[in-house]
Amino acid sequence: MYMMVISSALALCAGAAGAAALQIPLLSSHKQAPIQVADEPKPLVNSSALQDLISGDRLMVRAKKMFEIAKLGEDEYNHPTRVIGSAGHLGTLSYIYETILQLGDYYSISNQSFPAVSGNVFESRLVLGNEVPKSAAPMGLTPPTKDKQPVYGALVLVENEGCQPSDFPDTVGGNIAFIKRGTCPFGTKSENAGLKGAAAAVVYNYDKDPVAGTLGTPSPNHVATFGLSGAEAAPIIKKLEKNEYVDAIAYMDAEVNQILTANIIAQTTEGDPDNCVMLGAHSDSVAEGPGINDDGSGTMSLLEVATQLTKFNVSNCVRFAWWAGEEEGLLGSDYYVATLPEEENMKIRLFMDYDMMASPNFAYQVYNATNAVNPNGSEELRDLYLDWYKEQVLNYTFIPFDGRSDYDGFIRNGIPGGGIATGAEGIKTEEEEEMFGGKAGDWYDPCYHQLCDNLGNLNMTAWVVNTKLIAHSVATYARSFKGFPKRTASVASAAYENEIKYHGSKLFI
Repeated sequence: MYMMVISSALALCAGAAGAAALQIPLLSSHKQAPIQVADEPKPLVNSSALQDLISGDRLMVRAKKMFEIAKLGEDEYNHPTRVIGSAGHLGTLSYIYETILQLGDYYSISNQSFPAVSGNVFESRLVLGNEVPKSAAPMGLTPPTKDKQPVYGALVLVENEGCQPSDFPDTVGGNIAFIKRGTCPFGTKSENAGLKGAAAAVVYNYDKDPVAGTLGTPSPNHVATFGLSGAEAAPIIKKLEKNEYVDAIAYMDAEVNQILTANIIAQTTEGDPDNCVMLGAHSDSVAEGPGINDDGSGTMSLLEVATQLTKFNVSNCVRFAWWAGEEEGLLGSDYYVATLPEEENMKIRLFMDYDMMASPNFAYQVYNATNAVNPNGSEELRDLYLDWYKEQVLNYTFIPFDGRSDYDGFIRNGIPGGGIATGAEGIKTEEEEEMFGGKAGDWYDPCYHQLCDNLGNLNMTAWVVNTKLIAHSVATYARSFKGFPKRTASVASAAYENEIKYHGSKLFI
């Protein structure tokens, strides 16, 4: 591996970029017996044998530990959280590092620190005319209104989609811009509004649904920005198009901070280093809750598979990754891939993403990654998941491969990818209720990005099933890449790029 290997406790910076690094202590309360006597011969990894070692009891022990770690965030956030920059996230990194460290020399451990942005909205309110829209929601990484006080003004309809400064009339100065979603990133719209002197901005949807978006990379010209559903925007647009006056009040108490955080990478010391199986989960939660399913479940599944894999030899190297800053917009995985030298990029034969493995109202979801749109090999990975579910006589469903998780940077940089999930805020259909049980009409995870994403938010059946599938995927490719396409120096197709409206959990266009 080209990254620096660290030999002691993980050193990270928890404050602003450039501050002195904090030494993160190992969690001494977490003890684990050695997995295997060092000189005992090990068999070549076998899928069935590795799957048999996956235990719901062991996963739940990890979950309880993870929730205790999330409580470290209570002093700052008044509730458990593992958001980047919090004590809960630093504790998570320490736990991951210690767990791998205890496995001896089976893995080399590396730490990749990187600058990140962390946003938090403490309070917000939007009033349009005499209405308080129910769908109004702050954009991710939005700045506050001036002096963190309410701003008042006329609502000004912006031409086109606000992707050019010329779309904004001079009358937007000191007022609140009303901008249609589409064509360009939300951050561009907010920046253009700020350049024209707008006091705040509202981006409304072109269909009836709400907009849960992010401004992305901060700009000094961004203004406090809300998303609004097309359904609530429609009657307002009619008034504005008739040149009727609509007054507005916008209030945002928010902050956007620059911090340092880190990815943790663990790679087997054995196995062909030029042919690596790579898989990842994100170590952080949103600020609103402890994130025990999102993505504590994926984080812990990888830790358990990494632990049990030490009982076997591997033919190809296996590289586990725990990404930071996923909830802020795939920051860690993007940084990792962007800084990979081309030679190192080509050593990764495929990347597997495991985000949300235990949603309570679950469906067994497989990313519909095809070779026609994605790097060659993505479809073979997809089919490995399908074949396994079929062998287990389990139903499955396809979900869009649309940039919502950490696979995105890999696909954009020519690395085949895919993964599985159990669902987030999407609505379970009646057909899926017949296929998987649960309740049609409800979210797959009713506690998605909320405080209640705690120990009670885990479906153990789904979690164990999918952790076994993770084990199967690791064992299959750690044993052999026979029949799997060779890497080529390709990038994502234009078709993939055109489909991507997400960058992480939030829309960015």
